[in-house]
Amino acid sequence: MCFNETNGRISKLMSMIKALPINLSNLQKTVLQQIVRGTTNPYRLVRRAKLILAAASGESNSSISRRLELDLVQVRQWRSRWFEEREKLSAAEEQQVTEKALMVLIKGILSDRPRPGTTKSFTVEQVVQIVVIACEECEKSDRPVSHWTPSELADEAIKRGIVEKISPRSVGRF
Repeated sequence: MCFNETNGRISKLMSMIKALPINLSNLQKTVLQQIVRGTTNPYRLVRRAKLILAAASGESNSSISRRLELDLVQVRQWRSRWFEEREKLSAAEEQQVTEKALMVLIKGILSDRPRPGTTKSFTVEQVVQIVVIACEECEKSDRPVSHWTPSELADEAIKRGIVEKISPRSVGRF
């Protein structure tokens, strides 16, 4: 029972939050419509473009959420992100950028931001050197095996100083 009361209060508060106004220039609207009509655009991008067009037409967040089958938080997030980037869009149009350049800018705004995570552990050069070892004959490395296994390759890469440490699993993925 308490959960419903809390949930009810939260939804009431959320409905009281005023949606950020979205104003589009004719060029921005044209580019967003091109994204929506584009047959090769990713689904996420198309859905986000539809969201911005709906927001600009005055549709409420909850209505957009229902119609596009998105979570209300997502609608607010993308509306907010567009609102934050409005000055950048206006500045680009004042500089009379081409429609193609504006398309790139808008796609960037509607794209996922990089997410945190671990950095790559191995450089491309290191991976290539390990693959080169895998292409060599085992006998040249004084290994008493007939073929390379991920464990043997990992040991050899460490022995040659290509990497400080590497797991057989990582070598297997290469």
